[in-house]
Amino acid sequence: MIVIDASTLAKYVLKEVGWRDISEFIRVNKPIYSVDLIIKEVANALWKYVKRQIIADYIAQELINAVIELVDTGVIILEPEEQYISDAFTIALHNGITVYDSLYIAQALKRGTLLTSDKEQASVARKLGISVILM
Repeated sequence: MIVIDASTLAKYVLKEVGWRDISEFIRVNKPIYSVDLIIKEVANALWKYVKRQIIADYIAQELINAVIELVDTGVIILEPEEQYISDAFTIALHNGITVYDSLYIAQALKRGTLLTSDKEQASVARKLGISVILM
């Protein structure tokens, strides 16, 4: 099973370079998994785009609603971050990455594969024996 992280989901909803590949990947491999933190992280990325005046606030609202719809329709299955926090904290301490990024790695240790756009996170995941798809 595949775990998607916030860097990839944000890239997808913001239609950044490579978003079409992510779209196709999600379509072919659904359902995919993530921790519930992903909604907050993507919402924060959208907020930053609004604050930098890259997108209008109404567009950001539409995009976060689209993310919620992916969850509501079962395209993305969320699991509580609490069940991974202990392992994520250990991963973060031993590998010098954030707990946020480590949560997705901890979940991928259980689920099998990590779909990410974060090169540093991908490197740590591979070091831990996780299959990684870098988008």
